[in-house]
Amino acid sequence: MRREEGGLSWKRNGSARVMETRESAGVPYLYFPAFAKSGLVLHGFSTRLGGVSRGDCATMNFALNRGDDPANVRENYRRMAAAIGFRAERMVLAKQTHTTNIRQVTEADAGKGYSRERDYEDIDGLMTDVPGLVLVTSYADCVPLLFLDPVRRVIAASHSGWRGTAARMGCRTVEALREAYGCRAQDLLVGIGPSICQSCYEVGEDVAAAFTGLSARDQALVRPIEGKEGKYLLNLQRINEQILQEAGVEKEHIFMTDICTCCNKELLFSHRGSRGRRGNMAAFLCLRERL
Repeated sequence: MRREEGGLSWKRNGSARVMETRESAGVPYLYFPAFAKSGLVLHGFSTRLGGVSRGDCATMNFALNRGDDPANVRENYRRMAAAIGFRAERMVLAKQTHTTNIRQVTEADAGKGYSRERDYEDIDGLMTDVPGLVLVTSYADCVPLLFLDPVRRVIAASHSGWRGTAARMGCRTVEALREAYGCRAQDLLVGIGPSICQSCYEVGEDVAAAFTGLSARDQALVRPIEGKEGKYLLNLQRINEQILQEAGVEKEHIFMTDICTCCNKELLFSHRGSRGRRGNMAAFLCLRERL
């Protein structure tokens, strides 16, 4: 643990500091310096700090299905919007059910899931070329994927749990961006956000079997646990990195988190770390509006 910018101390996996912390108006959040340096986007990943929720959801919770007061959730969204610097009424929220469905977001979607009812279901990915629209996905161990095409000024945000990863959500998002906007994989910058690390993610035969297609050199990404028959440690982060590279994203354009949700369960919501007693964090991404 170490004291860092934003006043938080993180347990990091490895020495590569691909994520940093900022704090504004008492609300800390994580971000990718590589994305910030582009000057094209506002983005951030919430922590579990700086909000108004209570109990298992304390304090910065974005889930409405965990027993939290909806007024608290709305206030948390308002605070995060103010901290990162976007307008809350411009948010568009995913409707996540572990699919690989990706929605093309337009101006007509502004506010859906926050100030307006959503008219879509089963959406785990969002993409847009509209400045100011904020793509919002939520997490509590699953893998957040953020995409930026600095050439065509297009963004996407996708949620990739083990089911989405097995179905190659990263590749599906690259394909969707190409089909909708003509994006080229080699132009994309992709951030793999805070999520559960291999050391913390124990799975059974059923989940491990979904990744049997890994090449021989990558079998360590599904590692049998010595002395625990039928149990494995799964590296969702590295598998997502591999999928993105296979989709044509340049390795040097992939920025993989060095922060595990479960290792940092005091600062981040972790389904495994809390045994299901938790709220949800969220990832926020929007193209800056041109002046």
